[in-house]
Amino acid sequence: MSETSMTTGAATGTAALATPNRKETHELALTTQGPLYPPSEVMDGDGNFVVVGMINRPAPAGGAVPEWGAAVVSPDSPVPGFGRLAPYTVLRELDTDPEGADRDIVLHTLPLPLPCNNYPMVFAPEQLPGADRVQRPSHAFHEVPIPDLRAEDGPKVVEPVTFGRWMRASGTLEVGVTSDGRAGTFDFAFSALVPDSVYTVMSLRARDLDPAGPTRPGPLGVPNVFVTDADGSGRYRATLPNPFPDPDLPGANRIVNVVVLWMSYQRSYGGAIGEFGLGGDIHAHLKLRGPSFQDLRTTAAPPP
Repeated sequence: MSETSMTTGAATGTAALATPNRKETHELALTTQGPLYPPSEVMDGDGNFVVVGMINRPAPAGGAVPEWGAAVVSPDSPVPGFGRLAPYTVLRELDTDPEGADRDIVLHTLPLPLPCNNYPMVFAPEQLPGADRVQRPSHAFHEVPIPDLRAEDGPKVVEPVTFGRWMRASGTLEVGVTSDGRAGTFDFAFSALVPDSVYTVMSLRARDLDPAGPTRPGPLGVPNVFVTDADGSGRYRATLPNPFPDPDLPGANRIVNVVVLWMSYQRSYGGAIGEFGLGGDIHAHLKLRGPSFQDLRTTAAPPP
């Protein structure tokens, strides 16, 4: 990941603690992973996780340590309590070259209930509060049963989505703070994503994975949708109120990452990132490798 920062402009008034006009540029990393459990949001046809992201490897002194990599991981891997780690059961390492030995793996959704899941989150509490009770098999990406779809309606994703195709994607994010210091802007450009597909963008905030009480991950803007063209290119832009408050403020919950999601059911979900998340209906394709935006600050707008 590369990052370039511009000098902060002068700050006055309510923006005194903010960084108005500051901008950063980030190259997004290829991935198939959301949080560490389930290990991936993508499976192969044998029901194994296809992991590009942090691999929980055995630590020399016991336990596990996450290391960025790519591997096929067993769905029978041990599942620790939320916030804890255990080594993944790695079946083999993956060749991430788009033309490499693993290029023809056909990508699948995760079945429901989600295997290897320890994340206690209902992603769409108004739309589907009982998501954990739904049962569905895994589907190849091009065979997902889109609700109410008829063949004559013209589905566009009709060929297998392969690992090699997935690993050709790239994306750039320019993130900044507005001149009044009260909002953040996010401007994305993408190439070689899955063509003719619905994608969405979600935000990950500092407390979304807090074992003491996680907050619900949300969209990066509403609607948070873009549709790729026949080459897999796309653009997305959003402006959010006060996304980078001072982390020392009570209740501060900064955006620390963004995740670009391929939507296997070709739907968006309003104020939710999905009904099931975690590979059931959303599939992380690009993100930043770790917490970011530490040098950006915004402030809340004054009360009316």
